[in-house]
Amino acid sequence: MNSTETVEVFDFQTFDLQSRVWRRSKFKATRDTIVSNLGGEVLEGTGREVFRSELDEHGQFRRIATGWGELS
Repeated sequence: MNSTETVEVFDFQTFDLQSRVWRRSKFKATRDTIVSNLGGEVLEGTGREVFRSELDEHGQFRRIATGWGELS
């Protein structure tokens, strides 16, 4: 796998059957992961290109807040 390969990740929402409301995700994921694995609905217009290497083993992307500096 090429470490510079990018993929598009999106915010999404899932329907909570217990409370009967839509819940917005706390992370982004690829369209395929959202639809196939998480049973969610892609929120169009929230797409962002990230390096494939930034995804976890489940195809999810969590932005790590670094403030003004870089992680060491």
